[in-house]
Amino acid sequence: MKACVDIGGTKVAVSLVHNDAPQQLGHRRAEPTAKTGANDALARQVAALHAGAARAAPDGPFGQSQALARLGGAASLTALAQAVDESTPKVHRYLASMVEEGLVTQEAASQRYVLGPEAIHIGLSALRQCEPIRAGEPALLRLQAELGVTCFIAVMGNLGPTILRIEEPPLAVVVNVRAGSVLPLLWSATGQVFLALGAGTALPAQARQEWALATPRQRAVLPEPAAIDALCQQVRVQGFASVQDLLLPGISAAAAPLRRHDGAVVGALTALGATGGFDARPGGDAVGRLCAAAASVSAQLGFLNASPQR
Repeated sequence: MKACVDIGGTKVAVSLVHNDAPQQLGHRRAEPTAKTGANDALARQVAALHAGAARAAPDGPFGQSQALARLGGAASLTALAQAVDESTPKVHRYLASMVEEGLVTQEAASQRYVLGPEAIHIGLSALRQCEPIRAGEPALLRLQAELGVTCFIAVMGNLGPTILRIEEPPLAVVVNVRAGSVLPLLWSATGQVFLALGAGTALPAQARQEWALATPRQRAVLPEPAAIDALCQQVRVQGFASVQDLLLPGISAAAAPLRRHDGAVVGALTALGATGGFDARPGGDAVGRLCAAAASVSAQLGFLNASPQR
């Protein structure tokens, strides 16, 4: 790929040109020509415009990050090259630089490329700007202090319910969840809230896929796909979801929806702890406090019928 630079009296522009199509100008960046500053001000401006155009190109680093995200966050070199319609050597060179920056990592066993910690950090930072996190953080902190267990807020991401904000007690129960963790729809209280109270057909289809891969212990709770509908109805009637030893042995959890002004579920507030010390059963004090906290957040989001259930 080459860069074409057009410097005029009022504007400077940089366009990218593919080697195999030299007559076709690709991504372009332009801005008013720098006329003040140091002697190298124009050169620095051209360099910055070139970097911006390269990042925006479909086969550039930013374009490859987008393609990797569209492919589910993990893909082989060949699949990624096909997605951006470029040669594997060129894509490999970009990936090598992205690995150095932490935007991408490569799995040792499968050799697939996956989104790296820096890419995840950027995504989480953007997601944290959504309203449920800003409105829910004070309630999250209060709930964790009251219950003394791990509490978090999750929203629905591309791959499923995703934890965005988590608070843990000083002596937290060791569980494999953290900010960025994606939870199942059927086997977590958080997922059950989105499955039962969310909209569309994608979630039920995903739930059926999860059921097909269920463990014997999970099949004992939901012995057949038809039981999924009964589970969802129960969550709708209760207004919250609770699980015991379903996703993780020895761990119980309860989750309640966070609704915006039109009633749509935009998040879930969840509390979890050791089964022996955390009572996630309906009617318990912990569930009552959880539902009250979720209702207060929903009220802040404009949901008028935000009466807590338990």
